[in-house]
Amino acid sequence: MAAVWPAGTDGDLAQMLTNHSAKATGKRLVTVAFALALAAGISGCATDKMATGSVSRASGKPLETMSSAELDSAARSLGNAYTRDTNNKSVALQYATVLQMDGRSDQALAVMRKLAIAHPKDRDVLAAYGKALAGVGQLEPALDAVRRAQTPEYPDWKLLSAEGAILDQLGQADEARQLYRKALDLKPNEPSILSNLGMSYVLAGDLKTAETYMRSASEASGADSRVRQNLALVVGLQGRFQEAEAIASQELSPEQAQANIAYLRGMLSQQNAWNQLKKEDKQTNTN
Repeated sequence: MAAVWPAGTDGDLAQMLTNHSAKATGKRLVTVAFALALAAGISGCATDKMATGSVSRASGKPLETMSSAELDSAARSLGNAYTRDTNNKSVALQYATVLQMDGRSDQALAVMRKLAIAHPKDRDVLAAYGKALAGVGQLEPALDAVRRAQTPEYPDWKLLSAEGAILDQLGQADEARQLYRKALDLKPNEPSILSNLGMSYVLAGDLKTAETYMRSASEASGADSRVRQNLALVVGLQGRFQEAEAIASQELSPEQAQANIAYLRGMLSQQNAWNQLKKEDKQTNTN
């Protein structure tokens, strides 16, 4: 299963990392690999509570912990409901979210594009449409959609965080972090914002700073599995595999957690990637 863009309203940045994969080397390449492993294991993407609550309630478990088979089942069920009424906002949002989590980003974008035509001024729809655009690498249109959803006189912290995530993908880390901090002013200690901020530092190769933010995110009220899996990622990237597996095992099955760590170990062993990581860390600390 491919990763989906999780940087919309309340998630991590796995797809932001995959969008960098074409240019990634050393630290970023390994980061991409483990983000993909996490996505395959836990489907760890952003999920809007309004859009996914009914799915989670029906299945009895959070979407981010569903297996591939469970996501396929949810997608079939929602697809049938969507076919009956393609303009139903709640159903379309749920369907697009599950499609993204199931790695079907192009299909999710098609659903959201149609919904955006039906609801051209709806902030929730525009925000989700922006997330879907970014999920297929259309970053500039995604940025436009998220900005159109924002109301300057009543700024939405979720949209600020989403905009920051897109700017991070565009390589504008300073501007992105300013937006994350504005979002934190509106929603102090919000774990999803802290997690996005931490992942911004992962992209920059500053794993120690990233871990600081990730730990704050995981300890904040309302932190969920996706936030803790991002912490596991950062810890694992620093070579502390047992600790990373222990963190991952809090929500995942032992088999899923072990698979994620095994994947990370494998990627770090390829093309001398672990030595490259240590070299880059040393250079970062001496500069």
